[in-house]
Amino acid sequence: MPKGDLLADAVAELYQADPDEFTGRRAELAAAARDAGEPAAAKQITALRKPTRSAWVVNRLVRSDPDVRSRLDALAADLRAAAGSADGARIRELTTTRGRLVDELTRQALRVSELPAPPAALREEVTATLDAALADPEVAANLGTLVRAAHWSGFGLDSLPEGGPPPTQKAKKAKTPASAEPETEREDRRREKINEAERSLAQADQDVEAATAAERDLEDAVRHLEADLADARQRLAEARRQSYRAESRQQRAARQLSRLRE
Repeated sequence: MPKGDLLADAVAELYQADPDEFTGRRAELAAAARDAGEPAAAKQITALRKPTRSAWVVNRLVRSDPDVRSRLDALAADLRAAAGSADGARIRELTTTRGRLVDELTRQALRVSELPAPPAALREEVTATLDAALADPEVAANLGTLVRAAHWSGFGLDSLPEGGPPPTQKAKKAKTPASAEPETEREDRRREKINEAERSLAQADQDVEAATAAERDLEDAVRHLEADLADARQRLAEARRQSYRAESRQQRAARQLSRLRE
């Protein structure tokens, strides 16, 4: 199987399967790629990151229903067009539509993932991620392979039509003092912070996976010990029964011998 197919199949399986199975199955798929003579694909599979439970719910929704992505894309395009035209009535109409669609898809996602009564925090993260997908093209592009929930905190759509930001943002920019820090430097620092946060998250992912693997090994060891203990208890009980029967035979033989000697 070509490298691209190995990786694509691994991605499709891992991001649809339950996150609790992710680490073990990823190791199996990477090993299979290595055995197939595709070390590069194996390395890429190993680098795939485990999704949080809420990210998995959204991924599974998108992978189970191809129409979800097109519905989100269509509404996002309508919202951008309305924002560019500054049509207040249209924006209000689409905002209502947005809320209905996000609520509908949230319910569908939880149903597909067989989570009829999820924790409130998980439901909120699923809703926030779907809402963010309507505002942020990067979130929308990653639907199906999300590793964590997304949150949108802007005041408008992240991608606006050509012609620049809305008037409120232009006014804010006009009030910025000339001595303010250059935009490039702020952006560089922001990206550095993002990179640092991503490195921290990657390390945390590795720590979680190591701890999970250790926990799994210990659970296996405990199960083996419990099985050995149950077997030992069964053998002990049988030995006690045999001992009791032997003692009973001994006592009967002693009584019979005593009668014969009288």
